[in-house]
Amino acid sequence: MINTLVAKVKRVLQGCNVIAASEEGVKLLGSVGSPFVIRVQIALVLKGIDYKFVPENLANKSELLLKYNPVYKKIPVLVHNEKPISESLVILEYIDETWTQNPIFPSDPYQRAMARFWCKFIDDKCVAAALKSVFMVDEKERKKASEELSNGLQFLEDELKDKFFGGEEIGIVDIAALFIPLLQEVAEFHLFSKGKFPKLHKWSREFYNHPVVKETMPSKEQQFAYFKVVTERLAALSK
Repeated sequence: MINTLVAKVKRVLQGCNVIAASEEGVKLLGSVGSPFVIRVQIALVLKGIDYKFVPENLANKSELLLKYNPVYKKIPVLVHNEKPISESLVILEYIDETWTQNPIFPSDPYQRAMARFWCKFIDDKCVAAALKSVFMVDEKERKKASEELSNGLQFLEDELKDKFFGGEEIGIVDIAALFIPLLQEVAEFHLFSKGKFPKLHKWSREFYNHPVVKETMPSKEQQFAYFKVVTERLAALSK
């Protein structure tokens, strides 16, 4: 909590020009409501980094996005002093190494490696399965994805030992896993309950009510609008 307060005071002082915003030249290209973009926004807020948000329309990608991410042509893209970084987990690591205050990665090398492992596990085994479980049109595919997601959530349930995956303060794994409380709260998709995955259920509430997360999270209307686009794209791909 002290880290959060320090970051908030820093942002206020920068806004009043009491201290300089040394992180000038930080832009974030993204769509409002995207969980991958929200990951980056939470990290920037935790660090107290001022940035310019550049909204992107994924149905009509801008020349700026194509310039900064010509390989994948996806959001988010963080641009720091005109140097672009793509892929949310790569961006999070860059942010933590560039601005060392309020670290989101563990300092111990082994724990850092384990944090990277669980972040990759979340993206590989949980994120795609969760989106398909909620938005896939085909019932058979949706059921298959739900089973895959349940298996993934069980591993996370067993891994969660403290208030957050990062201990008493949120860290990289918590940020990577934000899609869980997001789908639970916003899409009203009941991934778990007190009886099913009780530790994840408690963690989800703690994470979603964290001051930085609450400050950063878009409105439900904005997130619904984003997920509507996701639904339409998945439906089109399934035809």
